[in-house]
Amino acid sequence: MNKGTDNNISRRTFLRTLGMGAASTALLSCHRNVSDRIGLNDNAESSTSFRAANGPMTMRINPSTGDSVSILGYGFMRLPEITDASGEKIIDQEQVDRLVDHAMKHGINYYDTSPVYCKGNSEHSLGIALSRYPRDSYFIATKMSNFAPKTWPREESIKMYRNSLKELRTDYIDYMLLHAIGQGGMEAWENRYINNGILDFLIGERSAGKIKNLGFSYHGEIEVFDHLLKMHDDEIVKWDFAQIQLNYLDWKHAKQLNTRNTDAEYLYNELHRRGIPAVIMEPLLGGRLASVNDHVMAEFKRRRPDDSVASWAFRFAGTPEGVLTVLSGMTYMEHLQDNLLTYSPLESCTTDELDMLNQAADYLVKFPTVPCTSCQYCMPCPYGIDIPSIFSHYNKCVNEGRVPTSSSDPEYNRLRRAFLIGYDRAVPRLRQANHCIGCRECVKHCPQAINIPGKMQEIDQYVEQLKQDTL
Repeated sequence: MNKGTDNNISRRTFLRTLGMGAASTALLSCHRNVSDRIGLNDNAESSTSFRAANGPMTMRINPSTGDSVSILGYGFMRLPEITDASGEKIIDQEQVDRLVDHAMKHGINYYDTSPVYCKGNSEHSLGIALSRYPRDSYFIATKMSNFAPKTWPREESIKMYRNSLKELRTDYIDYMLLHAIGQGGMEAWENRYINNGILDFLIGERSAGKIKNLGFSYHGEIEVFDHLLKMHDDEIVKWDFAQIQLNYLDWKHAKQLNTRNTDAEYLYNELHRRGIPAVIMEPLLGGRLASVNDHVMAEFKRRRPDDSVASWAFRFAGTPEGVLTVLSGMTYMEHLQDNLLTYSPLESCTTDELDMLNQAADYLVKFPTVPCTSCQYCMPCPYGIDIPSIFSHYNKCVNEGRVPTSSSDPEYNRLRRAFLIGYDRAVPRLRQANHCIGCRECVKHCPQAINIPGKMQEIDQYVEQLKQDTL
């Protein structure tokens, strides 16, 4: 693997190399008036906090197919829920339909899902929502999520693929991904896709027109990422696209956040020099870049006072010309509205803004946050611990400078009380870190390779110090 300077770009040449200019971004009209045609009411913009977008959604062109793809893609990993009559949490399909209607009306045409998202119900929900629209008005991306050894046999993986078509109510997939290659290293790659002939099967489905674009999403061992690109170079398989984690923190600091990760700068450059479009996941790093330290937030607001903190991360992720679409898991209407404002149209980051974001990343990486992206792969915990919520509360307090560090701090009592009360509100007591027994069942499922039991112990010890007032 060559990680020499030839494959790296400086911040000063970022815009020139990646193409910030108007020539690299097609501002095209999108599919509109579909909801009006089918008689749906869209009153989402009645919210007083919603500012109208300045123009149409920014679109990017897939060079291999000519697809005009919205720069904002809808991720269906986290969906709104309601409680049914039995007390179980289920997807709120009515709200999902409203969100999709609003997204379609405002130009979003790329929808990303997986057989394993939302406890296996994401594809079904998306199929219901999108089937009300003409099939050529949207692109569906789903995945071969054959992580478990029981799904490795050829017939089981093919069964998963066929079920995706059924749940999504379609006879073809626009963007098919080999899910999370890199997890488990080369051995998992061979077992999941090579030894069982599933890669050959998917290539055959592409040749038959049942799959329009074939690609992969990457987490984990860089050896596997490089191997797949070598397969592309050797024309064993031509990848139409690839999905990578990219944000202004991971651009140069991914390894500092998690030694198993690879800096996004390398991943993007390797794809871009081969002409492989990049689909971006985790632009907000699991929500961590939507609520940053007060020092960084102040600089953001000084430069663009009307823009949200999250918009900076989304603008960064959408700036490179080789990015086809940026995925966002928009659970609530306000998330969707803010992202539409950012991308309708996209104002690419200037060189000065990229320099500032790099400095912000240098600052943020010094804070001891947990690199959790709330992907939920660690759930459910056998002992009922709400792992993502524990990390989310802790990270939020750290990023906002609300973590008491010493009883000599003049703000100690206020911060101590706020942390403990917030913890109880965010996580029910029976699901807090003190109930972790260190079974490590969660660790093998974590794409970020977090030592979850170790972090649970650290957070629990810190909470106990606050409770006992011994900090």
